[in-house]
Amino acid sequence: MSFQGNILEEKLKERIKELTCLYNVSSLIRGYKLDDIEMLLKEISLNLKEAIRFPNEAFVEIKTDNFTVVEGEKIEDAIFIISAIKPFGNIKGVVTVGYSKLKFSKNAFLEEEKLLLNKIASEIGDFLERKQVKEKEEITKRQIERAGRLTILGEITAGIAHELNTPLANILGFTELLRERYKKDKKGSEDLEKVINSAIYSREVVKKLMFFSCEMPQQMASINIKKVIDEAISLLKPNFIKKNITYNVVYSDEEIYLKVDKIQLTQVIFNLVINAIYFSPEKGEINIVIEEKITTVQIKISDQGKGVEVKNSENIFNPFFTTKPVGDGSGLGLSVVHGIIKSHKGTITHQPNLPKGTIFIVSFPKN
Repeated sequence: MSFQGNILEEKLKERIKELTCLYNVSSLIRGYKLDDIEMLLKEISLNLKEAIRFPNEAFVEIKTDNFTVVEGEKIEDAIFIISAIKPFGNIKGVVTVGYSKLKFSKNAFLEEEKLLLNKIASEIGDFLERKQVKEKEEITKRQIERAGRLTILGEITAGIAHELNTPLANILGFTELLRERYKKDKKGSEDLEKVINSAIYSREVVKKLMFFSCEMPQQMASINIKKVIDEAISLLKPNFIKKNITYNVVYSDEEIYLKVDKIQLTQVIFNLVINAIYFSPEKGEINIVIEEKITTVQIKISDQGKGVEVKNSENIFNPFFTTKPVGDGSGLGLSVVHGIIKSHKGTITHQPNLPKGTIFIVSFPKN
């Protein structure tokens, strides 16, 4: 066979390798689940390495925001070709193919290999786009389902709260009259005291239900929230002392004004800090940061507890959901907080407090 024939045969072999790689990568991407990214990238890097002109000398590296996979021995002092992974036009990673500088020059890469690299980076970008779209669809679906459940539950709890208010008031009133009548009966007085305490507790639960269902009237006023927050936290000093927990409160300014319902803001701070204390270990630390931004006021409350498990993250604002033992909580605290913040057109989110714990982030709009 002539020299020209050998060149043509080599080129043909390279094209076959490239086309086979492209076919395999396209098939892999179509067949993989959207949550199995790392394994997919490993398979792609393996196929790409085999398609390169000198596979035994090459390394392939694929980097995304969350994963890095390398096929072959990565060489730091290398010549390479590189292509960006750009889902929705934003660079979210790169695909790199390299050789040792000691053995190869830039001419080692074929133009067709550069085109192949661009095509594979584009395929990965398309895959990440589909993944983002799928995740947004799932989030939207869960939000719609949750909003529907909360609307129905809000209507039910509002009805329950109204129905319970009158009999509870009667129980409390008549029990207090009976206690006056049986003052001399020590045992009877003690039992009646228990009934009164239980009725008061039940009334507080009803009040929380009304907060959750937005049945409590709001008294909105522009106030310096520093004083309100300081007062709410000062009420909890015995709780901090009991568990030997230190706390830090930091304000971005001495005067931070918001148009809010003072009582409801107090309840938000109270419930979130009480939760932080409950889940904090002995001698733990709780940090409360209040920062005024351009359009919002942000309140961050972080603890060093066990954190929110992934399986519970979607449910923690649902009424009656609690991870506390029976008798330690009604499961209404965070749902009340969520309802109050929502009624103020604000948002509440949570994230891990590394290395351990949780940060709750409340944002109130300034207007």
